[in-house]
Amino acid sequence: MITRLTLVNFKAFPRLELPLGPLTLLTGLNSSGKSSVLQALALLRQSFENARSTGAVAGLLLNGELVELGTARDVLHDDFGPADDLLDSDAPVVGLVIEAGESIRFVALYDSEEPDEDVMQASVSSELPQFLDTPFQYLHADRITPAVTYPRSRQVAIDRGFLGVRGEHTVNYLRHFAEREVPDGPLRHPDAPSPQLLDQTVAWMQELCPGVNLQASAVEGTDFVRLSYGFGGTAGINATRRRRPTNVGFGLTYALPIVVACLSATPESLILLENPEAHLHPKGQSRMAALISAAAATGAQMVVETHSDHVLNGVRLAVKRGALQPDDAVIHFFRGNGSGAEVITPRVDKDGMLAQWPEGFFDEWENSLDQLLD
Repeated sequence: MITRLTLVNFKAFPRLELPLGPLTLLTGLNSSGKSSVLQALALLRQSFENARSTGAVAGLLLNGELVELGTARDVLHDDFGPADDLLDSDAPVVGLVIEAGESIRFVALYDSEEPDEDVMQASVSSELPQFLDTPFQYLHADRITPAVTYPRSRQVAIDRGFLGVRGEHTVNYLRHFAEREVPDGPLRHPDAPSPQLLDQTVAWMQELCPGVNLQASAVEGTDFVRLSYGFGGTAGINATRRRRPTNVGFGLTYALPIVVACLSATPESLILLENPEAHLHPKGQSRMAALISAAAATGAQMVVETHSDHVLNGVRLAVKRGALQPDDAVIHFFRGNGSGAEVITPRVDKDGMLAQWPEGFFDEWENSLDQLLD
């Protein structure tokens, strides 16, 4: 498990040292650097997977399957500073340091004569850390939308077990692994008829929309799979009629990759999630936080960017109820300070309360209420 991530001259940060836990929430203002944390982890995975598969010289691959960061000019912090602790060089460097049992330094040189290259020559201080080989998911905020069909790729969904950065391979993954059992423990929903993945997915999806059920099937003779919804007679909808995603709305389809990623988590997994609350009502956001907390409690490492106080409170409730230990929930609040970004880390106690509540940290409800009562 990664316990600390250090960024040097990377995007918004001249230097940032960020503790990580089994469940890390990244919160705060827009464009304050939250996404850079996820991108840094994904960048390392993308770069060294590429080096292994192609035999290329190790370097930071800025544009690939997981992230598209542009060029070296885009990645180097505008006011880059010295990094003598990483590399004795007069040239500007971008540094990414992972603490995962040991300290692994990834140092990339910025070539001022080739600022628009999208590969940066890099060195690694020792053997590659284990997290580069563990099960991995990264789901962007821009996820799949309701569609008639989704891609069927054996290599991505089945051989690699990867859902795609937009979750576009989720339906095929769910179709193929429908009977795989979710291990007994926090992730297994008690109301599901069986421990199989499809039944467990339906049970958790019913936390978001009571009565919903799913079917994932191949479209014969094509490279596509189809997803359909049923509603068990709820809300006046005919229980026997299947509904295509385009007639259901964004929320369920947008949430499905998050649910499947969590239920597929193993104790070695690293899962990066952007805005899991998107298109969900408040109760659904809270239940999504419960699912994410359950995945962390099984041993997976979850790093989650969120703008939702319901997700925050769902994690706090998980701590209060003993589903998650206080030290296992790490919360970082990013905010601008006029010259860049600063990070404040409120500590969670065993009752789910926060040791501090910084200004601007999910306080807009109180601010609006004060104005209404004024």
